[in-house]
Amino acid sequence: MALDSIKGSLKEKGVRLTRQRELLLELIDKSGEHLDAERLFQLAKERDPKLNRVTVYRTLKLLKQGGLVDELDLMHYGGDQHYYETRMKQEHAHVICLRCGKVEEFFGDPLQRLRRQIESHFGFQVLLARTEVGGFCSHCQSLRAREMEQAARESAAHQALAETDGPGHRSRSKRPA
Repeated sequence: MALDSIKGSLKEKGVRLTRQRELLLELIDKSGEHLDAERLFQLAKERDPKLNRVTVYRTLKLLKQGGLVDELDLMHYGGDQHYYETRMKQEHAHVICLRCGKVEEFFGDPLQRLRRQIESHFGFQVLLARTEVGGFCSHCQSLRAREMEQAARESAAHQALAETDGPGHRSRSKRPA
């Protein structure tokens, strides 16, 4: 949903668009990130030192209740914290790296096909769909592969050491200091 559309929707609902609310909306909409309340507060405070944390939480609650922002848990990567984004007209999936926390957004026909299949199969009218996919990004897959190789080498070395400390040999761990 475009920022102007959100502002218009607030006015229609009789909600005054204060300078601080406008700042928070702009940060959520234009940051290019999925911000949690604390990060949103930090960014807003840089631009308006008078802003307080309570204003951030009240504004988020107001925007959620008005259906203007979505609250996401993003596979609980960051624990129990929630992240926010402006509601978009086009549905999308969040693809989350469970190692580094990188979040990508996937837009595409497969999501629309899934929606139609659910509606057809269950006779269900889908009003809201949230899709999250957790896994490892390509960078973290490389890191994991290296870690697995290192662990395999260490395990093999440990196994070889244990075999040389077999019957008739004193184990190194049992030698006096």
